[in-house]
Amino acid sequence: MAKKKEEFVKQDEQLQEVNEALTGAGKWIEDNANLISWIVCGIAVVVMGVIAINNYVIKPHAQEASNENAKAEAYFMAGDFDKALKGDDAECIGFEAIADEYKHYQQGKLAALYAGICYFEKGEYEEAAEYLKRFDADDVNIDPAAHQLLGDAYVELQEYGKAAKAFEAAAKSGNEVIAPMSLKKAGLVYLHEGQNAKALKAFKAIKENYPSSAEAQDIDKYIAVAE
Repeated sequence: MAKKKEEFVKQDEQLQEVNEALTGAGKWIEDNANLISWIVCGIAVVVMGVIAINNYVIKPHAQEASNENAKAEAYFMAGDFDKALKGDDAECIGFEAIADEYKHYQQGKLAALYAGICYFEKGEYEEAAEYLKRFDADDVNIDPAAHQLLGDAYVELQEYGKAAKAFEAAAKSGNEVIAPMSLKKAGLVYLHEGQNAKALKAFKAIKENYPSSAEAQDIDKYIAVAE
């Protein structure tokens, strides 16, 4: 009986502590009502601000960029790379302007990719490289393709170290088509630079990881050259 009484006393003490804690918390809230109101209002203002920026700034600008890209893409598809790049002095402002004005949007980065391709097709490889470096996207097809084209531009500029780095970046994607192509390009660059060990590694990666690829069909001869 004494033991049960002791347990009840202990429970009462614990309840009293909880009540005191709750009372203390309630008192703090009461004493700091103004502060809490300001905090709540501040959070609300931030949330509303983010929503407003998204609805009235980001989305409209992204749509504007998409519309401008569509106009320039029409010239790109027609093979008129100059107008695709610079615009037509009428409705189309061109990929260069889009890439600059909307550089913080994905559409602006896409315009930079288009600009890079246009300059590559025009044989202006330095400009092509500058725009291709600005493109960035989490896409298993487009991103490695852009890196590979960047590598090709560097090869044309005889900047072989940068070319190999770009090809290696493209190969890391694991894309079944682009990766073996980029590994072979990297291997050839390494051979050109006398870096046979790196070339051998690239060629063997094709044989081991992409045995069904077109590049794997005659890769043994390249392996033999690098060994």
